[in-house]
Amino acid sequence: MDIAVKKTDIGVMVGRFQVDDLHDGHNNLIDTVMAAHDKVVLFLGIHPAINTPENPLEYKHRELMLKQVYPSLTILPIKDVHNDEEWSKILDTKIREVHPMGSVTLYGSRDGFIPHYSGAFPTVELQASFKISGSEIRKSLSTKIIASKDFRQGMIYAAFSRYPISYTTVDAAILDGKGNILLARKKVDPKNKWRFIGGFVDVNQDANLEEAVKREVMEETNSLGVGEPKYIGSAKIDDWRYKGKDGIMTSLFVIPYLFGKPEATDDIDDLQWFSIQKLIDNEGFQMVEEHKVLFNLLKKHLEIK
Repeated sequence: MDIAVKKTDIGVMVGRFQVDDLHDGHNNLIDTVMAAHDKVVLFLGIHPAINTPENPLEYKHRELMLKQVYPSLTILPIKDVHNDEEWSKILDTKIREVHPMGSVTLYGSRDGFIPHYSGAFPTVELQASFKISGSEIRKSLSTKIIASKDFRQGMIYAAFSRYPISYTTVDAAILDGKGNILLARKKVDPKNKWRFIGGFVDVNQDANLEEAVKREVMEETNSLGVGEPKYIGSAKIDDWRYKGKDGIMTSLFVIPYLFGKPEATDDIDDLQWFSIQKLIDNEGFQMVEEHKVLFNLLKKHLEIK
């Protein structure tokens, strides 16, 4: 990398460095800037979402990685904000907090922060002799399992360091208009316990919750003919799989039955029509424990005492 500009007092870099180890592109960037300036500051971007495929490493992880190779380098955090102009002002302020005096040059790449920067200082776009993608590095690492204590410790740390997850699901109360409801039983359910048809929302496939619940009905009933879903309420589900910091929040929809014979597919073992009143009276069968709260929502919607 060559710097074809007049040397200033302070060199500033901004990057993410979301990789397991510094690669040659990183080293070339830092070495080039440090060779051209006596005072150098590197700002590490901090995204509001943590422990994601794009931002798997916290600030401290990356700071320690950089300090191992460049112990004298000044490294500081800068939070991402949605507005580029506001972010540029924040960066300028932080630079002057560290170095109140002196001329400044900012360094980056075509794919980095420079296109988003509109602050007071000049920028230099450094041309790398080769391109290394941090995204590709993370992707390649995502499939590797390493038989080491450090790897296992890292996995445990990551599990405890993330935000709690609220898994979004949808459930369907399919009604035939004659006082009957279609219920499902999974292979793992007791023979006398029934549940609403439903499942997890697919954020890559479903445009909204209504589409999600219609998809689940089609998948679990072999494309039963139903009308448009109507939202009636939501509830936290006490699911045995998520005992701890995570949980399930589901939305319940009433859907009118139109035509067809329900056939159990996917992970459903059986589908049957039941009288809602008999279900209330608990005549030989009942809802699985985690769906009783949903049945209470349905009773309230139907104004059944």
